[in-house]
Amino acid sequence: MDRHAHHSELGAFLKARRMELSPSAVGLPDTGGRRRVKGLRREEVALLASISTDYYTRLEQGRRQASQPVLDSLARILQLDDDERAYMFELAGKEATRPRRRVTQRVHPQLQRLLDELVAVPAMVLGRRMDVLAWNPMAAALVTDFARIPEKQRNYVRLVFTDPAVRALYPEWESVAHTCVAQLRMEAARDPKDPRLTALVGELSVRDEDFRRWWGAHHVAIRGMGTKVFRHPVAGDLTLDWDTLTCATNPDQQLVTWTAEPGTPSHDGLRFLSSWAASGVGSEAETTH
Repeated sequence: MDRHAHHSELGAFLKARRMELSPSAVGLPDTGGRRRVKGLRREEVALLASISTDYYTRLEQGRRQASQPVLDSLARILQLDDDERAYMFELAGKEATRPRRRVTQRVHPQLQRLLDELVAVPAMVLGRRMDVLAWNPMAAALVTDFARIPEKQRNYVRLVFTDPAVRALYPEWESVAHTCVAQLRMEAARDPKDPRLTALVGELSVRDEDFRRWWGAHHVAIRGMGTKVFRHPVAGDLTLDWDTLTCATNPDQQLVTWTAEPGTPSHDGLRFLSSWAASGVGSEAETTH
């Protein structure tokens, strides 16, 4: 089979695989309307792979060669098994490398003990990609009942952009969300080939125009300290200082806390929220297992 034939076969293979997948299978919202084509659209695959629609269209038409990083992304997005992945790389004339196996994140025991001791301070542990690994009852009372969210979707950036209740917490939502994107950009620099990070960026790029624009701006920020304003449905308006403690033995995990200056209305609001959470109305502390 000559090179042109290989490229044509690769295009047909990609098309066949995307037509087998529904939007919900790759984390995209189902709008409920009738779709003109079966499976995923070309532009949806392109957005999930962080490439242009024109680039992907040329791949399917056999008019463009794919780089190895793009092939890796497509293998993940199209949910190819090992044989299909090897076949796709063979058609593309690239050497298939085994995808790197990433260990599932688990909250560090010492961070968990510290979290359990913070009974009056909202706190949570963020891992890679800003995944929420653990939280205490105060964090659940302040932000959301994390236990109701499927583990694979328990990501702080995803909640800020897709959960209406979390979004409503922030009267300065645009500033909060923009900072989240900049922090996620920093995460991407640490592990640019992380498939779950790529999937998260692709999903949010499809679902939210602001995310897509801010991600494209390439602004970066580290998680350090700052101030956030909350409009809480129970405790009212709160102006809270947030701080970050990085685990020395596992820098991928960070403890984030929210506090208020003693004697301020926000401090009183946190005390009220603590009583409300302790009464059993708030969620119990949970960790991923």
